[in-house]
Amino acid sequence: MFINFSNIPASHNLFLDYIEEFDNVSRFYSKNFRDKDKYLIHFNKLASQNKEHRNHLSEIITNQYKYFNISEDTKRNIDLLKSSNTIAIITGQQLGIFTGPLYTLYKSITAIKLSKKLKEEFPEFNFVPIFWLEGDDHDFDEVSSISILNNENNLVDITYHDGIEEELNRGSIGQLKFNENINLIYDELQNSLRDTEFKASLIDLLKTIYTSNKTFLESFKELMFNLFDKYGLIIFNPLDNEIKKLLKPIFKKAINEYKFHSTALVERSAELEEIYHAQVKVKAINLFYIDEKERLLIEPTETGELRLKGKRKKFSFDEMLNLIEVSPEKFSPNVLLRPICQDYLFPTGFYVAGPSEISYFAQVNPLYEFFSIEEPFIYPRASSTIVEKGVNQVLNKYNLSVIEIFVEQKKLIENIIQISSELNTEKVFNDASKELENIFNNITFNITKVDKTLEDFSQKTQQKVQQLLEYLRTKTSEAEKRKYEITIRQLTKVQNVLYPKQNLQERELNFIYFVNKYGMDFLKWLYDELKIDKFHHQILEM
Repeated sequence: MFINFSNIPASHNLFLDYIEEFDNVSRFYSKNFRDKDKYLIHFNKLASQNKEHRNHLSEIITNQYKYFNISEDTKRNIDLLKSSNTIAIITGQQLGIFTGPLYTLYKSITAIKLSKKLKEEFPEFNFVPIFWLEGDDHDFDEVSSISILNNENNLVDITYHDGIEEELNRGSIGQLKFNENINLIYDELQNSLRDTEFKASLIDLLKTIYTSNKTFLESFKELMFNLFDKYGLIIFNPLDNEIKKLLKPIFKKAINEYKFHSTALVERSAELEEIYHAQVKVKAINLFYIDEKERLLIEPTETGELRLKGKRKKFSFDEMLNLIEVSPEKFSPNVLLRPICQDYLFPTGFYVAGPSEISYFAQVNPLYEFFSIEEPFIYPRASSTIVEKGVNQVLNKYNLSVIEIFVEQKKLIENIIQISSELNTEKVFNDASKELENIFNNITFNITKVDKTLEDFSQKTQQKVQQLLEYLRTKTSEAEKRKYEITIRQLTKVQNVLYPKQNLQERELNFIYFVNKYGMDFLKWLYDELKIDKFHHQILEM
């Protein structure tokens, strides 16, 4: 079963037009992912371009895997990167603890299945799925928590607290090491996850991967390796010093030509704001510098120099360019420059993106021309809500669809009572309120013939009666909630599963909730069931 994204609350208008009315957004993107006739043209351009670092890139990735016992499929894909007829299918995500929300898995599966699909359609090319570890970000709050459901189907947030002041700039998350506090998470999982035959082995697996003194990137990569290596997914670390060396020309150009870049990005953002929304706030320079572990934005000064945001330290342009040359590992791209780095390194046929990423690619688009890089097709990731058997039974009991659960909880409760109650409370009291208004209008009209000063007294009396009516309405509503308490409790818990925190399940729940209940076979089931070419929200029934 599939649902149109337009029927899901809070969907991005730009994203909706991108997947359904591309002509409305065509000026913001160089390629339409639905235009299959243009695929081959793009692949041939990538193959003919001089990719001097293909061999070097393959060697670097091989070295990144030196401590892993990789599958034959992954090894073959790494080797295939050397070939001029190999096309990269890339996706990526911030390094959320335990892989973050479910959509991380959906992105990965989309990239893998798209690679296989394209190989069938274009056998003269190789297609390699790559997961880009977005470890350069420094927003700790965004990666330190997951949400699961406990034994009562109540939503529980599991958070890693490192004991460091919240305001502190921790630098790139990818290089941040866990401390002993990581062990506290396993106590929370032990107490929160329901007891199943899979619980002990699941927690043991996580304990071996997420341990003190391992970095966020190391742990994230190892868990993703456990989940997807058998499918040949290359998990790529862009924080590698050797990779930063390859990116020196991009970093230098970002400094030298920042005025042109920022002007174009500001103009594009303004154009987007007129119709949609600019996803990312434009900065003058799209580079960060790592200074004593802090990740700091590089800014131009009024005196023609460069400085680090929040610091007094200043550099001339020549000094900054020299730093890029001798210490490129100290630099990292922001969200707008990251796609440029990615597509400079790899011959990218497609980038698999979620709704927010698709929106910010509309801003990134002008940079591709500045850097003389081919923009990839931006391919929407698969999107789904998983409906378990027990949840489905409750929905069927009350004759509800999944889409009817995608509302605010207050509205859901009102709808439940309206469906279940023999009395249409809302109609009864609305009708009574209108009748009272008519009655008092008539009273006021007549008594003012006797004494005009009685009009004010009549209005105050009407207000008091209306207040009593509202009080009666509230008491009736409370009585109904007590009467239908079991129904409300059941459907509230169903909403916790299907629409947690008034948000899509894929954006809130972590995969371990399902693996704890169904074992690692859940991942194979998900891989088999998830469709990547429908471009609707899929309802997956277990």
